[in-house]
Amino acid sequence: MKSPIQNKVNTIFIHVRDLKRSVKWYSELIGQPYDLSTVARPVYNLPVNQEVGITLDAGPENMKKGAGGLGYPLFNFHTEDIDQAYEYVTQLNYDIASEIIRFDDLSFFTVRDPDENDIMICSG
Repeated sequence: MKSPIQNKVNTIFIHVRDLKRSVKWYSELIGQPYDLSTVARPVYNLPVNQEVGITLDAGPENMKKGAGGLGYPLFNFHTEDIDQAYEYVTQLNYDIASEIIRFDDLSFFTVRDPDENDIMICSG
């Protein structure tokens, strides 16, 4: 039988405890405008410039989610300038989980969101 599942990532779900706080955090990280008055549970679809979507998922009102804290990045956001990205995140006063790590064709660092999810910022 041929698989009915496509070779395609559709949406990354990031489980969060406080949807409005997370919308603000992620929107500021990637420089997207946001209006917290329009944010309502259970989910918020973060506008991204590609086919793969990002959905912040707080669940229904009566559901409590725990912190992420897997200890490794869920995914990465791309940057053309790793040093400028690091400076920007520093100015936002975000929790930097790792300093810049540099390889010949790749550099990255990680930040920790309010739910303790590690997100990689990557060039290359």
